[in-house]
Amino acid sequence: MTERTAAVEAAKMAGAFLKEHFYEEKKVDESLKHDIKLELDVKTQDKIEAFLAEAFPSYAFYGEEGITGAIDSPNQWIVDPIDGTVNYFYGIPHFCVSIALRKDGELTLGVIYDPMLDEMWVVEQGQKATLNGREISCSPRSELAESVVFVGHGSTSQAMETGIDRFSRICREVRKMRITGSAALAMAYVATGRYDAYVEGRISLWDIAAGQLLVEAGGGMVDLKPHPTDPDKFQICATNGKIPVDQF
Repeated sequence: MTERTAAVEAAKMAGAFLKEHFYEEKKVDESLKHDIKLELDVKTQDKIEAFLAEAFPSYAFYGEEGITGAIDSPNQWIVDPIDGTVNYFYGIPHFCVSIALRKDGELTLGVIYDPMLDEMWVVEQGQKATLNGREISCSPRSELAESVVFVGHGSTSQAMETGIDRFSRICREVRKMRITGSAALAMAYVATGRYDAYVEGRISLWDIAAGQLLVEAGGGMVDLKPHPTDPDKFQICATNGKIPVDQF
């Protein structure tokens, strides 16, 4: 089994599991002011890790729980089992499974799967990005007035203030703004030409790793600025590479 096949199969399996339980009452493990952690987060993560570990036992896993598995391995699966957990909990059908592979610090594979729409994005380093097997690319739009932009606001007070200020400034210049609750799908939508940009002041690596490879393969640009004290967090601006970003 290739790494690509394993990642796709793991995402499909996890997506089917989440879809199966979508309409059921969900057990909350941890409730935060602006976020939530579900029992299904852990169960889905465990299923993905078990599947990938069987196929590639010498690889590590990187996510919210830190590094697990073969922790000294230069090959790391970067997994977000439910990106859009709050949406999932509230019965909003906009969430996904995100799996990326990093080798010696470089992203080589990305898979994002939306089980509710059965949309599967796949990309390998140096190859075209695809959606359900068809090649995709970022939009050709170059004017802000024609653009659809996703602005995330994070969950910390500072990130929220930055996001709200950014939203207020950009909304006057673009065709439409969106805040739909999944960073990974926002990246996939930029790579597909549905959105023209996604910008957020504080986001985790596992939310955006697969999407970064998708956007870049689709002809877009991803600007990441690491958080000064948290190596897992970034400021991100992902665009089609054509619209001006000076106001972002």
